[in-house]
Amino acid sequence: MSGTKDSGDQGEALAARYLEKRGYSIISRQWRCLFGELDIVARSPGGVLCFVEVKRRGPGAIAAPREFVDGRKRQRLRRAAGLYMSFHNLDCPARFDVAEVYGERDGGLRVAYLEDAFE
Repeated sequence: MSGTKDSGDQGEALAARYLEKRGYSIISRQWRCLFGELDIVARSPGGVLCFVEVKRRGPGAIAAPREFVDGRKRQRLRRAAGLYMSFHNLDCPARFDVAEVYGERDGGLRVAYLEDAFE
């Protein structure tokens, strides 16, 4: 299990660096609540609050990482995001993004970023 967590943490760190290089400000990582965890909370260069779900898959994966953000997961993310905004007394534009982290056959990693991945 720790290997999976380490792999996920590595993917989240890569996604955070990807965002920072594009002008995003990382506000929070691995924010936990009753509904689950928000992988990354960031502010876009345009000021939008982004709840970023990071999904990492290896080179032999049977589906794209975004396909693992199903309806049940989306509902949990919506609830967690609402709680996060309430907890921090935020009233601002927000969206849900997905950072897909792909493991390459040569051992490298790459990020594909989907803005406004779902409502």
